[in-house]
Amino acid sequence: MKHLLSIEKLARADMDIILADTVTLKRERGRHAQLPLAGQTWAMVFSKSSTRTRVSFEVGIRELGGQVIFLPSHEIQLGRGEPIKDTARVLGRMVHGAIFRTFAQSDVEEFAHYAHIPTINALTDQEHPCQILTDIFTFQEKRGPVQGKVITFIGDGAGNVATSLVFAAGKAGFELRLAAPKAFQPAAELVKRSGGKIVVTEDVKAAAAGADLLYTDVWVSMGREKESAERLHQMNGYQVNADVVRLARPGALVMHCLPAYRGKEIDEETFEAHAQTIFDQAENRLHVQKAILSWLVG
Repeated sequence: MKHLLSIEKLARADMDIILADTVTLKRERGRHAQLPLAGQTWAMVFSKSSTRTRVSFEVGIRELGGQVIFLPSHEIQLGRGEPIKDTARVLGRMVHGAIFRTFAQSDVEEFAHYAHIPTINALTDQEHPCQILTDIFTFQEKRGPVQGKVITFIGDGAGNVATSLVFAAGKAGFELRLAAPKAFQPAAELVKRSGGKIVVTEDVKAAAAGADLLYTDVWVSMGREKESAERLHQMNGYQVNADVVRLARPGALVMHCLPAYRGKEIDEETFEAHAQTIFDQAENRLHVQKAILSWLVG
């Protein structure tokens, strides 16, 4: 049985299938020849709030012929302490697939193990595979193959987006530069495990020089609010702005997986100058996730 639990565990061949299918699904939106989820009901189990992930999956499931049940954790017994494995075994008998958005990576993996239905990681504190597949698709849609290109991520280099980018670099063959304060850099073991060309530095200018893509994310992720003051202090100087963009390759893309906090990880002027790319990136969550769903049931 197939799952999408992490970029680390996704085979390169399967990544290529998903990205190729996305092209077709985006082009044929509203007139799909096949509805692979017809007759199916999928559950969305969310412990974290969401805009793009929730809307894109709900719309995507319906456009592929399926039905969807949205289950915030506080509205089901999971929120009252029922073990994940028990919730998984119940849902596994009633629905055809699950989309899980939660805190610990081990939780989504435990759910998949006990539910015995296709399971998608819609974000954990450790990985964000749907977002990174979308980022690669968006880059390739605009600039061609990502292999051999330079992607620079500026900000929290140990967060879920950065971690998934580390593993994607090894599979997709791009150079990843992570510019982050020392306390927010990925573990050396994780970087080594990825097998990719990864540069980790505190030097934003060196990381941005000649990059094909500049990428950032919020400095304070969900669940990290108590660390907000310290994070904002340490991240000072790790903003994507006009000075940083000028260091990149001419015509370099700027991406942000949203929500964006202007004046922190990116300034207003730079965000608006690259809004077309950023909101194309947001829209592409829908198309990529439809390809993921189709791959899982295919």
